[in-house]
Amino acid sequence: MTFFIFLLACAAAASTGLLFKPGPWYDALVKPGFTPPNWLFPVAWTLIYLLLAWAGYRLSLIPGSQAVLALWAAQIALNTLWTPVFFGAHRILAGMLIITLLWLVVAAMVVLALQLDLITGLILFPYLAWLCVAAALNFSILRHNR
Repeated sequence: MTFFIFLLACAAAASTGLLFKPGPWYDALVKPGFTPPNWLFPVAWTLIYLLLAWAGYRLSLIPGSQAVLALWAAQIALNTLWTPVFFGAHRILAGMLIITLLWLVVAAMVVLALQLDLITGLILFPYLAWLCVAAALNFSILRHNR
């Protein structure tokens, strides 16, 4: 049952991608050469959300995991916020600020998770890696689309 609560939180975050699609505005932006193909975004995020729910579930079983679970809650809130700000409101700078804070929260979450349970920490690494790409993409878009 607990796993499904984490999965529901991830589904809520993912739903913002259905409500605020990239569309013509995003297509018209100058993007860097390392921009992943459009089909990769839903594939990557689906995998990340499944891993994130699994990691949250595993953390909920570990005594003393309150701090890392608080970070889990903070990151899912920030994750949910980024899409409507960037794609919905077209606020590239605000998106950059959110994704920077998100990266910091997820990095701290990974460090604490690794200390509690190696497997759970490793489960979170793809998320951090993808956020590195997403943040670099957001930054490049910010630089080249004033």
